Amino acid sequence: MRTNFISLRKMQVVSWIYLTLLTVGCLIVSTWTIAWSALVGGIISVLSFWLSYRDLTGFMNSLVSSTDVTQREAKAQFGKSGYLFKFWIRIAIIGVVVLLLMKFSSINAFGLILGLSTIVFTVTFTAVDIVRHYYFSGRR
Repeated sequence: MRTNFISLRKMQVVSWIYLTLLTVGCLIVSTWTIAWSALVGGIISVLSFWLSYRDLTGFMNSLVSSTDVTQREAKAQFGKSGYLFKFWIRIAIIGVVVLLLMKFSSINAFGLILGLSTIVFTVTFTAVDIVRHYYFSGRR
């Protein structure tokens, strides 16, 4: 199996491409408000994914850098709780941002949900690509 088969960087690129196509499609098919809302939701989604990627790689790199087993276990426990804390803070911040956008601007809820689903689409697309590669590459 290739080492870069499931690349998070590749998923980020696919996310930006999908968000661009989604925004242009919404602009062609619907109104500027829905396209703007999809763009805003997608930016929130992709930036959150990027921050998660950065936090996770930092956590994993900190585990690899230590050679002592007890030190590695202590770093793992501390890093896991720190990662979870950052995750929940990020979710709360996203919730507040979405609430403020819905309350005080002309953001369309449907477009915002479309944009926020950017990463869901990217993960689904990547999973289908992996399954397609598995079944049609003759590696079964």
